[in-house]
Amino acid sequence: MSDENTPQEPPAPRPADAGAPGPQPGPTAPAMTGRQRLAAGLWPPRVTRAQLIVALLLFVLGLGLAIQVRSNSDSSALRGARQEDLVRILDELDGRTERLEDEKQRLEDQRKELENSSDQAEEARKQTVEKERQLGILAGTVAAEGPGITLTVSDPKHLVESDMLLDAIQELRAAGAEAIQVNGVRVVAGTYFSDEDGGVGVDGKKITQPYEFKVIGRPQDLEPALNIPGGVIQTLEKEQATAEVVRSTKIVVDALRAAKQPDYARSSSS
Repeated sequence: MSDENTPQEPPAPRPADAGAPGPQPGPTAPAMTGRQRLAAGLWPPRVTRAQLIVALLLFVLGLGLAIQVRSNSDSSALRGARQEDLVRILDELDGRTERLEDEKQRLEDQRKELENSSDQAEEARKQTVEKERQLGILAGTVAAEGPGITLTVSDPKHLVESDMLLDAIQELRAAGAEAIQVNGVRVVAGTYFSDEDGGVGVDGKKITQPYEFKVIGRPQDLEPALNIPGGVIQTLEKEQATAEVVRSTKIVVDALRAAKQPDYARSSSS
């Protein structure tokens, strides 16, 4: 048989060319030292909740032990002190207690003094206000009200003169009248009456009949003072005038006088 029917052997591979490029190895990380590995393991810290709780408990325990040790040290110091030292310490404590008690008593006395001073100042203020009100009533600068009488004098014949009305004022004052006004004019210490054409003048202001007196005082004293024999009522009746007295539990005297500053008189109190 010819060589053509003989199976052919595959060609043997040729060795790679020594100069051809092959796969290159990648770059390698530098090796870490032991200190670097320790630092990497400790930072950043990885703290869990359980670790935090344990740390807090340890802190509290340490604080309690420190306080206990200090207390034991103080107690030991006292136990080891001499009798003279203990007596001195007790004396110092007694002295401190006594000073504190004295300070407490002093503060208590100051508080009571301030309270008394405050009460006295308040009482003085009330008395001052009341005195001012009373003086204002007498001076006619404030209105007043209270029990009293109303005296109405009718003079149809125009025979009543100023001195008759002035007599009525004097009788009422003597009977305890505290505030008086006549036809809307406040009567004060310096009030004067004068005869006017067709009427009577009160402090220069002309008033006409009927003359109405509003008087604050004790009615049981004011009315009898006008009705005494030969007194105001009988004198007016002789002049054909009529006088009517009415008691009341509330008389309002609201006519006011302007406060007048004295020209020469000054308070003598310092």
